[in-house]
Amino acid sequence: MLFGRVHGTAVCTIKYSGTESLRLLIVQPLNKALEPVGRLQVAVDVVEAGVGDLCVMVRSREAALAMPDETFVPIDLALVGIVDELIVRPHGDFDYTLKPGVTRFS
Repeated sequence: MLFGRVHGTAVCTIKYSGTESLRLLIVQPLNKALEPVGRLQVAVDVVEAGVGDLCVMVRSREAALAMPDETFVPIDLALVGIVDELIVRPHGDFDYTLKPGVTRFS
């Protein structure tokens, strides 16, 4: 999974069969510090993201599987989530202990 920020919309006149109704967005891939990584890319929008939104993206086969109706389409990058809140902790500063509580599995 990757982070990306939406920069705009891409328009194409001819699309592959099965991708006619899919919306294409221009996104900038980001690292965990939200700094740009690499070039702008075109991604299929599954979650109705808008310009400026911070999104979660998937690549490769996972991107093709994220399509709502078609399962075999030539898609390499898809936006699958919009990030509402992000907390980045320093490397190694994560508490792995389980908090006390009861769940239906305990």
